[in-house]
Amino acid sequence: MAKKGKKFVEARQKVDRDTRYDLGEAIRLMKETATAKFDETAEVAIRLGVDPRKADQMVRGTVLLPHGTGKQVKVLVFAKGDKEAEAKEAGADYVGAEDLVEKIQGGWLDFDKAVATPDLMGVVGKIARVLGPRGMMPNPKVGTVTVNIKDTVEELKKGKVEFRTDKGANLHVPVGKASFDNEKLMDNIMSLMETVNKMKPPASKGQYIKNVVLSTTMGPGVKVDLATIKVA
Repeated sequence: MAKKGKKFVEARQKVDRDTRYDLGEAIRLMKETATAKFDETAEVAIRLGVDPRKADQMVRGTVLLPHGTGKQVKVLVFAKGDKEAEAKEAGADYVGAEDLVEKIQGGWLDFDKAVATPDLMGVVGKIARVLGPRGMMPNPKVGTVTVNIKDTVEELKKGKVEFRTDKGANLHVPVGKASFDNEKLMDNIMSLMETVNKMKPPASKGQYIKNVVLSTTMGPGVKVDLATIKVA
């Protein structure tokens, strides 16, 4: 196991592992323990009371964070004709079809999100094995296979993020940067929690949201009191 650095150890000492903090205090501690030289990403980890092995208990969706993620998002769009023009007008970084597929097959992956019109999914399917494992494959369930190119590109640029449960029934979602003020982080976190709360699968029994932890890229985890995010 890698030895933790001095700054991490000092930050860790500021957080009581057995305490669930009020959301406002948890945000303050998360920011205070972000000691890296770069602007760390703030992330929420949510443990859900679901069985991700069962299709009817998979939690997957998107949330448009009111204040974005603080990251410049590069959006690629697979489209032709009018939809190609629409994508460019909306601010897409790369637009094309077979030419982009060929480029990606050659190892190029300089983008964060991919969107496609339904008629081009046959073409995009050729790179499913490349994009799929990276979570970049356009998918109708999260709105990235669509004819509504303009709104989709604009939302992704503004900070629309995707989430889905992993094998351990956890969600890991970026909600901003350590440099964000507390109110912006609070707004983003509450938007995420409200969205996730509404997505409880009917097949999920018992407590749905079991644990919420805030952390930054290099910082320790800070547990949140569920009562302060109205999901207890």
